[in-house]
Amino acid sequence: DLHYWIGKDSSQDEQGAAALYVTQLDNVLRGNPVQHREVQGHESETFQSYFRNGIIYKKGGVASGFKHVETNMYNIKRLLHVKGKKHVTATEVALSWDSFNKGDVFLLDLGKVLIQWNGPSCSIAEKSRGLALARSIRDSERGGRAQIGIIDDEKDSPDLMQIMKMVLGERHGELRDAIPDTKADELQKANVRLYHVYEKDNDLVVQEIATRPLTQDLLQHEDCYILDQGGFKIYVWRGKASSLEEKKAAFSRAVGFIQAKGYPPSTNVEVINDGAESAMFKQLFQRWTEKDETQGLGKVYNTGKIAKVEQVKFDTTQLHARPELAAEQRMVDDASGEIEVWRIEDLQMQPVDPKTYGQFYGGDCYLVLYTYLRSGRPHYVLYMWQGRHASVDEITACALNAIELDKKHGDEAVQVRVTMGKEPTHFLAIFKGKLVIYEGGTSRAHKSMPEPAIRLFQVRGTDEMNTKATEVLARASSLHSNVLLTTPQVCYLWCGKGCSGDEREMAKMVADIVSKRDKHTILEGQEPAEFWEALGGKAPYASEKRFQEQITHYQPRLFECSNQTGRFIMTEVVGFCQEDLDEDDVMLLDTWEEIFLWVGKASNTYERNEAIASAKEYLKTHPAGRDLATPIILVKQGYEPLNFTGWFNAWDPYKW
Repeated sequence: DLHYWIGKDSSQDEQGAAALYVTQLDNVLRGNPVQHREVQGHESETFQSYFRNGIIYKKGGVASGFKHVETNMYNIKRLLHVKGKKHVTATEVALSWDSFNKGDVFLLDLGKVLIQWNGPSCSIAEKSRGLALARSIRDSERGGRAQIGIIDDEKDSPDLMQIMKMVLGERHGELRDAIPDTKADELQKANVRLYHVYEKDNDLVVQEIATRPLTQDLLQHEDCYILDQGGFKIYVWRGKASSLEEKKAAFSRAVGFIQAKGYPPSTNVEVINDGAESAMFKQLFQRWTEKDETQGLGKVYNTGKIAKVEQVKFDTTQLHARPELAAEQRMVDDASGEIEVWRIEDLQMQPVDPKTYGQFYGGDCYLVLYTYLRSGRPHYVLYMWQGRHASVDEITACALNAIELDKKHGDEAVQVRVTMGKEPTHFLAIFKGKLVIYEGGTSRAHKSMPEPAIRLFQVRGTDEMNTKATEVLARASSLHSNVLLTTPQVCYLWCGKGCSGDEREMAKMVADIVSKRDKHTILEGQEPAEFWEALGGKAPYASEKRFQEQITHYQPRLFECSNQTGRFIMTEVVGFCQEDLDEDDVMLLDTWEEIFLWVGKASNTYERNEAIASAKEYLKTHPAGRDLATPIILVKQGYEPLNFTGWFNAWDPYKW
């Protein structure tokens, strides 16, 4: 990454010279770096993440920016306005009470003394980040020989207030209210547009070619493109085969585009090279694949080639020793815990017969409580399974009953919203290969509709940890690798050309659940006439040997969520670690296949109650057009499961 930063008072000549040096550096580095244009006060999250203790904006130009600074210099008198919870910036402001407001942290730097004044509306995280900045100034600029004083309540700190009044004078009138952060909301960021940029007769031509959702194939290697993320950020993508002149003109074209659109000069610009795209850029597209990308445990996806799927046995004994494996495989534990299942009936919880555990009907909603031991004490995962044909009242009742069930277990359960057909890996594993999803109907004793005489199930999976049978339309076009066809006379186990021996064995296990009739195994191409009759006649189906499954890997991303102002705002934490999970926050961890909501103990009631709604809003407004049925997992501070902690480097289970 190559960033060039523009001070708000820098001249046009200086800005032009900086852009020129960036181009020269890019040539030296052979065109590989991602280039970023940063403007004071509007820096990208990536830029801010480099400075863990915050960024200080100094007054003046060259004289203060480039001269040698003595580390033990005490002849200082300045007031810093500190903003931000995750990424801190400190701007030097006028030495006056007029600079203060109720919602931010202010640092009065007097050389030998640093006084941190916390506004009455400040959060714990903002106070903590302000203190980290004060310590950084003391240690790096004063050789550790300055004193730090903190004013959290003016009445409790008369001596420090006396010093402040000596410097700033007496305060007259009330302090200003907190100033809300001017951040783009997720709806604005979701408005992505792709433009083809080229020159014609010495004029810059910008031609819009696509809007959300964008697909990777729109980017041609011979051209350059501009991706406009709702005016929040501008990306310039440079194709490998584009001309040298086009590559050199990337920055100037982006600036010209910003001016033409009437966007503020502070708009961030990121220049990206073909083949070296950032994680943030990739997530603006519906699907992004790398050539010969390694998948999971050593699998490789080769574009356009038919490949034998090599089944890799998943060793659950490694979960605790390697939490990153638990995260990657989406496994809380080895699935050896206890399960209890309830069906929502008349808006209340009704226990399900243990003999039918694993059978779910599309007309119902279920609660599944999974209990497992970790370090000798019980932990809980509460799944809320929502049938595709369940009523709105039942879905609502399912969520309300989940809250009550969670309270009975000390508010310690990890809550997982599961949409029919989008069952997470661990959910499959706890039913030991006996998970059957019926398209419609109910498991209630008094069924309003008779069950169909002919049913077709697609069976996917190779062992007890990953097998699921899903009912599909009983037609020949639904045939897929490994299916079960139940009729009043017989149950057919149909094995397609791409079916493995392990898959066949799992289908036999499921066959005993869905039918009590005689079982007949038939291979593709050897079907009896009765088989096609039951399916309504022969019809085309996917008869090719299976393509290797394409799994798109995305880097996990952590966000701080806020919905209090009526606008859904998310702040990304780049290069995140456990320290970034603050007790007074609700955080969203996006691992693409799942959405985790981490709820801090001290987070406010409004944000806790709105957490699930925030996650749904995130999926709905995602530029890549995300699947709204993506599992949403609610995790409480201190009760994090392995498939959450595994995404963090060196997680400390005793931190809290």
